[in-house]
Amino acid sequence: MAEEKKGFFKRLAAGLSKTRENIISGFDSVFVAYTEIDDDFYEELEEILIMGDVGIKAATDIIEDLKKKVIDKRIRNPQECRELLMESICGQMSVNEADYEFEKKKSVVLVVGVNGVGKTTSIGKLAWNLRNQGKSVCLAAADTFRAAAGEQLNEWAQRAEVPIISGQDGSDPGSVVYDAIASAKAKNTDVLIIDTAGRLHNKKNLMNELGKINRIIDREYPEAFRETLVVLDGTTGQNALSQAREFQAVTPVSGIILTKLDGTAKGGIAAAINSELGIPVKYIGVGEKIEDLQKFDADAFVKALFDVNIEND
Repeated sequence: MAEEKKGFFKRLAAGLSKTRENIISGFDSVFVAYTEIDDDFYEELEEILIMGDVGIKAATDIIEDLKKKVIDKRIRNPQECRELLMESICGQMSVNEADYEFEKKKSVVLVVGVNGVGKTTSIGKLAWNLRNQGKSVCLAAADTFRAAAGEQLNEWAQRAEVPIISGQDGSDPGSVVYDAIASAKAKNTDVLIIDTAGRLHNKKNLMNELGKINRIIDREYPEAFRETLVVLDGTTGQNALSQAREFQAVTPVSGIILTKLDGTAKGGIAAAINSELGIPVKYIGVGEKIEDLQKFDADAFVKALFDVNIEND
């Protein structure tokens, strides 16, 4: 494993420390307290998962999967369930290479999310990530309604060393998207990332705006691969799940960027999102640095959550 990935794993493990205290310490106490595997044992584990923002559906699925594994492997000692539980949790959050198809094609990526979740910074980090893969990237500042949104995105464009197409504050987002598509096509850009306004308090306006942007892309760039990512704040737990549902109701969502996992006790929301909505968490952020956004690795996430050393993996 590359040193960069090991470094990110260590930051992830550190960032999940509060989630670990909230969930894993509870698991460990149950493993020690019970001398046999029975219904009460499973109920205790399920309750810990639910309290850790894993969600009812995901928690139920995890425990049912664990029960099957215990039967198949003829496990009798509760303490032997730890690794099986890790496997069951991991199975709820799997992401495969096909989920990143947009990285390999000429594509347009719409990024949505309410104010304060880290949308602008995530776009900058994603642009840097893609550029490091050798891709040409262009940003479109189509969040023209939020004060200073364009300035913030411009700062991140400079840090990621990618061009940006902007408009005046309060201007028509559609015109920015139109200009950005024209530029991306003229320069044969690999990935065009569009920042959009996230105003869930006015769903009709949001739906109209995203609908207009999608129509412009369909008309001007029909051959582009389409990706829509919702940025969610991991510290908000179940509220993040509600936001994802709201955005899913107004536009097709293909993936999640989960931010601010460092320092949250609600990291279990990563499992809830996939289970409840069927939308994969594709990227996670565990810091403010430009390199602190990485592809989501369910196995690494669970190992970091359980504080399992990966040095020898």
